Amino acid sequence: MRVIVTAGHVDHGKSTLVRRLTGMEPDRWAEERRRGLTIDLGFAWTRIGAEDVAFVDVPGHERFVPNMLAGAGPAPAVLFVVAADEGWMPQSAEHLAALDAFGVRRGLLVVTKADRADPAVATEAALSEIAATSLGAVPSVAVSGKTDAGFDELRTAIAALADGLPTPDPTADVRLWIDRAFTVSGAGTVVTGTLAAGTIAVGDELLLGDARVKVRGLQALGEAHDRVTAVARVAVNLRGTARADVGRGDVLLTPGRWHETAEFDVRLNATDLHRNLVLHFGTAAVPVRVRPLGTDTARLTTTSALPLRVGDRGLLRDPGEHRIAAGFDVLDVRPPSLARRGAARARGEELASSDLAASYLRRNGFVRTADFAAMGLPETGDQVGDWRVDPVRFAGLRAEATAIVRAWDALAAGMPVEALRQRLGLPAPELVAPLLAGTGLDVTGGLVRRPGGLAPAVEKALETVVKRLAEHPFRAPEADELRELGLGRRELAAAVRLGRLTAVAEGVVLGPDAEERAATELRALPQPFTVSEARRALDSTRRVMIPLLERLDAAGRTESLGDGTRRTVS
Repeated sequence: MRVIVTAGHVDHGKSTLVRRLTGMEPDRWAEERRRGLTIDLGFAWTRIGAEDVAFVDVPGHERFVPNMLAGAGPAPAVLFVVAADEGWMPQSAEHLAALDAFGVRRGLLVVTKADRADPAVATEAALSEIAATSLGAVPSVAVSGKTDAGFDELRTAIAALADGLPTPDPTADVRLWIDRAFTVSGAGTVVTGTLAAGTIAVGDELLLGDARVKVRGLQALGEAHDRVTAVARVAVNLRGTARADVGRGDVLLTPGRWHETAEFDVRLNATDLHRNLVLHFGTAAVPVRVRPLGTDTARLTTTSALPLRVGDRGLLRDPGEHRIAAGFDVLDVRPPSLARRGAARARGEELASSDLAASYLRRNGFVRTADFAAMGLPETGDQVGDWRVDPVRFAGLRAEATAIVRAWDALAAGMPVEALRQRLGLPAPELVAPLLAGTGLDVTGGLVRRPGGLAPAVEKALETVVKRLAEHPFRAPEADELRELGLGRRELAAAVRLGRLTAVAEGVVLGPDAEERAATELRALPQPFTVSEARRALDSTRRVMIPLLERLDAAGRTESLGDGTRRTVS
C-alpha cells in the first residue's frame, strides 16, 4: 500500500478529487458534507496501477490547520491541489510551508477546475512556489471534476508517484501516530494511523503512554488482517483500552525501543522565533518553549514527552500569527544541561559537529549499545559488553583506576569494586573488569587488588613474619611483635584474604599451609593424643595449639574423643 496526503487551499477541490478517484466519501462528518467543507481528516482508498493507494484528505481552511498538520506529518507523499480559477492562495502557501518543514520530498501538483480557467497560469505559479521547497520539481496534471478531463493522466501520474516511493523497513520499530480513536460495538476501542515503518500483528504488545496494550485486531483498507506491514493506513483494535484513554496525538510504540523526551536540541530553518510556539510532529501538537543556542540551533522544551530520534523532522507553528514559524531537524534527544554561564553558546558550537554519535559518546563516555538505536544514532566507539565506550575516556580512566587502587586506604584487603566504580564515575559494575584489563589489577571477591596484593610497607613486615614462621611454623608472633612491625588487625586480615597467612584466632596467625602441615605432623603421633603431646610435637604453645586443633576438628582432619584426647581422621 502507498499513502498520499492532499494539501491545498480551502475549496480548491481536494475532497472532490479524492471522491472522484476512489468512489468513496472522505468527509466523515455530516457537518462536513452539509457545509461542503472538510473540517477533520478524511480517508479513502482505491487501486491505481499495481498499488493500493490510500488518501489522507486534509482540511484547507485556516481555522483547521492543526488538523491538516496531523494528517501531513506522517505522510510520505502529497497531492498538492490548486484551483485553476483562483490560483495560488494563502492556505496554499501555509500548506506548502508545512510540507517543506516536514521535509516531504515526493509529490504531484494537481490543478483542478480546469474547465473554469486556463490551468497554465495556475500551474506555472504553483510549480515555481513548490520548486523552492523540499519537494523540488514535481510533475503536474490539470483535471476537471465536471468534464472528467485529465483523470486518466492523473491516475497514471499517481501510479508513477506511488511506484517511486521508497520501500520502508518491515523490521523497523513501530511508531504509529494516532489520528483517530473511536469505539466499535462488540470490539472496543479502535485507533487509526499511517504505519510509516515496521510491522504490526494481532497479539503484539505495544506501548501507549506508560501502559502496555495488546493488539486485538487489525484492519487495512477495510479488510481484516493478522499482520500489516508498512506503509499502510491501519486500524488497530486495542484490548482493554478505554476510549477516554487515547486520542489524536498519542502514539503506539514498540516497547523498550524508543526514548521519550521533553527536552531536545534541533537545527532550525528559520531565525528570530517567538519564545513560545506550538510543535507539530506526527499527529501530536504540543506547546513548546524555544531557547536559541546558535545561529540555526535551539533547545526545545515541550509540555509532554515525545518519542523522538535524531534525524526526525517536525515544525513549529505560531498560532497567534497563523503561520509556520520554522521546520526543525532533531540533533540530540538527550542533551546536556545548560546551567553554566555561556553553556548555550558552547552547546551551539558543539552541535555544529558533523558526527553527532561521536559527539554524544565523547560527552557521556559510556552509552548502552541499544540506546544508540533508540536515539537514532549509528553505533560508534569501542564495544565493551553491552556498552559502547569512548576510547580516549576509557584509557584515561584506566590510568586513574591504577592510581586510585594503589593509594587505597584498605591496604592489602583491596578496594571494593563498587567504591572504585563510583570514584571513576562508571555507569555499571560490569565495566570495571574490562577497564582494568592489562593493568595488573585483580578483581576477585568483589575487591580490586594491587599487583602483588600488598603495599610496600606491609609487604616488608610480612616478609619478616614469614621468615620467622619458616623457622618455627607453629610459633605465632606475639601481638607486641606484630604491632612493632606495623601489622594491625586490618593488615593481617588483608594478608589472610590474599592467602599469605592463616588466622587461627584473633591476633594469632601462622603460615598459609599451617593446617596441612599440622595434620601431617599429628598423623605421626601415637593415636589418640593429648593437647600437650601435640604442642610438643609441633613445637608450639597452648595459645596456638588449642585454636589450631579446633580448626582441624571443624575441618574434619582431627576428631575430639571427649576425654581430652584426639585422633587424626584419614
